[in-house]
Amino acid sequence: MINLYHGSYLKIDRIDLSKSRPFKDFGRAFYLSADEQQAWERAYAATALWGGNASVTEYEFDETLMTSGEMKVLLFEGYTEQWADFIFANRKRQKPPFVHDYDIVYGPIANDNVGEQVALFKGGYISKERFLQKLKNMRGITFQYAFCTEASISKLKKL
Repeated sequence: MINLYHGSYLKIDRIDLSKSRPFKDFGRAFYLSADEQQAWERAYAATALWGGNASVTEYEFDETLMTSGEMKVLLFEGYTEQWADFIFANRKRQKPPFVHDYDIVYGPIANDNVGEQVALFKGGYISKERFLQKLKNMRGITFQYAFCTEASISKLKKL
């Protein structure tokens, strides 16, 4: 079992995917971190943007489900070309939006530092190869879990 944390500007009583915003790294999902401090930082940032009160909700998750075959899982172990393509597809504000069928997606967060590199790549100022090289040289890579379906959310136990 692993403990995962969700940082927000409000207390989470029940996970509602319809309240998740589209066009995020791994699409519309409920995002969690194994790093409680990272969740608190996200909560403070969300509170600064949206108001409310910073809150972190803790969940327990059986991480063997990531490899058991019971859930459809996509794993990115680092900043790869496949990760970049997936992030770009999810963040592209197209109609209809890109939708995938994974229950859980795990991989690096495209944080503000990464976001700057994304903008440079999308603007045509750097190549995809240069984009990935710059990301690989960044410090502080952090990972996220995206629970994308009701089936995956049902596997989270609120603590």
